[in-house]
Amino acid sequence: MKWKIAFTEEAIRDLLKLDRKTSKRIIKKLEEISENPKRYLKKLIGYEDYKLRIGDYRVLVLLSEKKKEIIVEKVGHRKNIYKKFKK
Repeated sequence: MKWKIAFTEEAIRDLLKLDRKTSKRIIKKLEEISENPKRYLKKLIGYEDYKLRIGDYRVLVLLSEKKKEIIVEKVGHRKNIYKKFKK
């Protein structure tokens, strides 16, 4: 069963800032992992979030087990994604 993919407003803004090719690549990868997300995601130490590596870009997500939903919180280049990510 596929998981649903939901985007926060911040994640949508992040995607719109990227070039079209990169945005499409990220969305395609998210659709691919929706079959079995835990296989591809790595847990962030000290957070409930997970990260997905896509080349030089990272996607930070939360998993909602009950709803079977992948919530995309942030998208960005690996050099500054973690600086902007604070809870």
